[in-house]
Amino acid sequence: MRCLLAAITLALACGAHAQRAGTVDRIVAVVNRDVVTASELAERVDEAQRQLRRQNTPLPDRALLERRVLERLVLDKAQMQLARESGIRVDDVQLDRAIERIAEGNKMTLAAFRAVLQKDGVPYDRFREDVRAQIVITRLREREVDDRIEVSESEIDLYLEENKGGGAARNEYNLAHVLIRLPEQASPERIESARARAEKARAEALAGVDFARVAAAHSDAPDAIQGGVLGWRPEDRLPELFVSALRGMRPGDVSEVLRSPGGFHLIKLIERRGAESGPVVTQTRVRHILLRTNEVVSEAEARRRLLDLRQRVVVGGVDFAELARLHSQDGSAARGGELGWVLPGDTVPEFERAMNELKPGDTSEPVKTPFGWHLLQVMERRQGGLTLERRRLQARQALRERRADEAYEEWLRQLRDRSYVEIRLDDR
Repeated sequence: MRCLLAAITLALACGAHAQRAGTVDRIVAVVNRDVVTASELAERVDEAQRQLRRQNTPLPDRALLERRVLERLVLDKAQMQLARESGIRVDDVQLDRAIERIAEGNKMTLAAFRAVLQKDGVPYDRFREDVRAQIVITRLREREVDDRIEVSESEIDLYLEENKGGGAARNEYNLAHVLIRLPEQASPERIESARARAEKARAEALAGVDFARVAAAHSDAPDAIQGGVLGWRPEDRLPELFVSALRGMRPGDVSEVLRSPGGFHLIKLIERRGAESGPVVTQTRVRHILLRTNEVVSEAEARRRLLDLRQRVVVGGVDFAELARLHSQDGSAARGGELGWVLPGDTVPEFERAMNELKPGDTSEPVKTPFGWHLLQVMERRQGGLTLERRRLQARQALRERRADEAYEEWLRQLRDRSYVEIRLDDR
């Protein structure tokens, strides 16, 4: 969920979604039992153009951008339909909490965040539904793809050996890419047509056309309207097809056309970097008291109770562990609230920020996270490397994420192939 909330940023919100006055609506695509209307497409294309301008990316021809955006809408419609059929829902309480976390991530109160949306002409109801849809799609992906990814112990052993136990230098690449998607069991003519599109895109990039513009014009990937930028990715989060090409490239280079089961790819290496030694990280031994809110215990009541407990610890000298055993509403209560040694990224951002602001021995003010309200106390800190168990956990996660990204692209392709899609964009 945290990845999702990081992705729905203020940049998404800052584009106006006003309907074009006087436009007669019509259907531009049929997706199973749903449709994409001309006004819906126009909104999304305008939004994409505003985003490209904010990134100082040259705008592609509008007709080309329309087709890229329409394909994204088709995939979103197909996913939302499958989610509804599967019973995946996001109720208003869950949605409100998600939007509160988005506002907090932008260092705003919810009221201030709504004011920014209103100032930029973004209807709040529309923004809510955009967030709801993204949460639904994320849950669908987790159920259909991510939760089915398995990593064996032998694969972890091989990964650690290749990375010398996780402590060797590891390359990271800042890159952009173009994907020319192919359906399953594509005809030879379709394959050659896709290859020709990929070669044309590469020729434009080599001729000096801005790669972001090439991606926006040609790529079928979801990130096409962001100029195809993938950002920084470690080797273990990239397909081996990409890694093999990147190892022989210099910053600024554009790869040959690469073929995968999903289609044809171009990648551009923007920058590369590597760590020279094993990671040394700050480890924090922390304990907490968690109070959950419900129909009986309100947000204000949970916070008030924790303030009272904090007063008893800070002023009265009461043992934090004893209060945790009596009051904490999670499995750590039996251990006096102890969570053990926590590493960066182990906890949700709100918890980690509060923890990092404390010195050993300090007790926090009440902290709100998606799990409820917490009182934190830092016991001690140390600098150290990763244990073998932790390295294996990280290796498993890296392998799962890489495999999940690849599997999701393949799953989207198959979903598109088995959906009834009728494009009417040219029916002017």
